[in-house]
Amino acid sequence: MEDLRDRILSSVAGKRVTASIIADDDGIVVGTTLAKEEAEKLGLSLESILDEGSQVRKGDEIARFCGNPKQVVMAEDVLMGLIAKPSGVATAARKAVEAAGGRPQIVCGAWKKMPWSLKDTIRRAAAIGGALSHISPDPFVYLDKTYVELFGGITESLKAVADLKGHLKVVQLKGRYKDIVLEGCEAAEEGADILLIDTGRPDDVKLVVEKLLQLGLRDRVKVGFSGGIRLEDIDKLKALDIDILCIGRQIVDAPLLDMRLEVVNTDGSKTGGV
Repeated sequence: MEDLRDRILSSVAGKRVTASIIADDDGIVVGTTLAKEEAEKLGLSLESILDEGSQVRKGDEIARFCGNPKQVVMAEDVLMGLIAKPSGVATAARKAVEAAGGRPQIVCGAWKKMPWSLKDTIRRAAAIGGALSHISPDPFVYLDKTYVELFGGITESLKAVADLKGHLKVVQLKGRYKDIVLEGCEAAEEGADILLIDTGRPDDVKLVVEKLLQLGLRDRVKVGFSGGIRLEDIDKLKALDIDILCIGRQIVDAPLLDMRLEVVNTDGSKTGGV
């Protein structure tokens, strides 16, 4: 099948073009390793490209490369597509981590809900932004509401995994099996290591933690909170006694980091650019 770009660019096909990808917003750049590989596949001569995790300001140059007109036109589609979205995810993750200030720890596990082809890209981007991709870096078993319902309760679920030595026990609490405070206390008493209060209601955290303190159980467990958390909520949520804050959609669905391609020169004749 004829590539219309060959016909459109036929009169300038012999030119040597230098172009740059320019950031149109502040953020964290991700995807440049793969972009470098794709640039080579396109036959571009790569003069420079930022490292993964680099901080950029609006107007900063992300990459500069040379090639013929068709290669440059293709680069506008291919290279920016590899960088813009993951950079937006990393930028959102970094904002969350900076807002948390070290406690609570930011976790983004929503990459698991992405299409298979995007899972690793989104996971890496969030991690480069500073968010954990799992609720714990240590081996763990996650007893979510489905397990609790299948086993008929929190205690029964924890007994089912009691022989998994060397694995932390994480229990999702939603207040479905019984009152959220009773769920939290039961899980702590029965050996859970992390309680994930997944209701999106800060008052639930306050009530659970208050009861855990009264019973002398708070030091036994870490407390996590999740459920529709927004980046702008973090400052207020820091006042809660929580160790882990799980943020999903606000990170994985973050807007892409806007950027553009600019032709710097053609055959040494400057035409615009940075």
